[in-house]
Amino acid sequence: MLTGEVRNKVDKIWSDLWAGGISNPLTVIEQLTYLMFIRSLDEKELENESFEALSGEKMPKIFPEDEEGQELRWSKFKTKDARIIYDIVGTKVFPFIKAMNGANTTAFSRYMQDAMFLVPTPQVLQKMITGLDELYEHDIKNLDMQGDLYEYMLGKLASAGQNGQFRTPKHIRDLMVDLIAPTPNDKIVDPACGTAGFLVSSAEYIREKYEAEMTSEQWEHFSGEMFSGYDTDRTMLRLSAMNLMLHSISQPHIDYVDSVSRQNNTASAYDIVLANPPFTGTVDAESINENLRTITDTKKTELLFVALFLRILRKGGRCACIVPDGVLFGSTKAHKSLRKELVENHQLQAVISMPSGVFKPYAGVSTAILLFTKTDAGGTDKVWFYDMKADGYSLDDKRSPIAANDIPDIIARYHNLEGEADRQPTEPSFLVDKSAIEANDYDLSINRYKEVVYEKVEYDKPEVIMTRLDELSLDISSKMEELRGLLGE
Repeated sequence: MLTGEVRNKVDKIWSDLWAGGISNPLTVIEQLTYLMFIRSLDEKELENESFEALSGEKMPKIFPEDEEGQELRWSKFKTKDARIIYDIVGTKVFPFIKAMNGANTTAFSRYMQDAMFLVPTPQVLQKMITGLDELYEHDIKNLDMQGDLYEYMLGKLASAGQNGQFRTPKHIRDLMVDLIAPTPNDKIVDPACGTAGFLVSSAEYIREKYEAEMTSEQWEHFSGEMFSGYDTDRTMLRLSAMNLMLHSISQPHIDYVDSVSRQNNTASAYDIVLANPPFTGTVDAESINENLRTITDTKKTELLFVALFLRILRKGGRCACIVPDGVLFGSTKAHKSLRKELVENHQLQAVISMPSGVFKPYAGVSTAILLFTKTDAGGTDKVWFYDMKADGYSLDDKRSPIAANDIPDIIARYHNLEGEADRQPTEPSFLVDKSAIEANDYDLSINRYKEVVYEKVEYDKPEVIMTRLDELSLDISSKMEELRGLLGE
């Protein structure tokens, strides 16, 4: 999470752009992100050069090795005169990053084609470069900077939280990835990818677990086919493409697709779905794909997306997704039919109830994580419920780090469900039989099954309490008389 000092520095850069004449917050975000990306390319090149020097192994180059190519690097132009920097970035660096992948088949080059360099003056650009450099070098080392910075900046948009464009916190994404445990052979998709956070978390997990043993074919799969994402916002697609490229995923399938519409007919294509779909609106009934409405006849996006996940997964494919609590207990026919589909026709493994502060300061809605496997043949026997009370951060708008954190316990228990067999509904986690869920109209709210134990408190009889009060009163009176005697001496 960003500290107050870092936020102040970001605000300063933001106000410089604002004062320079860029009043659209999304344009500010885009211009800052382009500069962050330009700097990150140079950082990656410096890493490659360092590795090459140590190992003697030839590494691929991002920038041309001639003098003109080298002046495109952040470390080479950042100390020059403001007017020279402006000329280099506007006329050389920007065209370079727009065309750096060459062929128009890559996600990055496709969605960068209509990107525009809109920093108004050399002075504003210099302030942005100096400000970002200071952030990177002094404040935000070893953090998921692009995401955290973008999340903070997105909070300035009037539409944040209204159109669902707020970012899932990294520790929640990492939790979901850890629970779903992707492998180097899986195909992973996020049909509402935003800045590609879930895909990046998946890539980090696979690198951490399997890097030493991955084959060349698996690495090739990793750099492209493994990761797919859809969104309906070209700005998000550009940010996704940049983010993924910086995580060695150079050829992801990032596409402009309205996931729940008729234009998306993808089916049985993926092994894993990881998503936090928009759940604040409805879509035009005419545009909804009919095969989603056979599962849940609704215009509510939160229900349609879960139906979509079932359709795009292969048989045996797994999903971890975030849903608002209403999906768990909603009483409409559409809500019930979706829950029945998950429980009866597929294998619902877990419902993890999260505290309502997880998405603050952008939204205070209560949410849950659903984990299920597509089977088309049932398989739900018992469903694991977990009542998460803390995620390592305060649940107010500040979201400050705290000691209380259920996430390690959730991961350990989910990967050992046999050990949960004897847990009681009075405990934070427990298993519920499918028959009980069926009897409760497929209600998946943890409060339906959780039992609260009330501690019995024994009180003395009223006359005993009154006698005790009388004794206390006499004692106080005697002490007061004693005090008066002392004062009179």
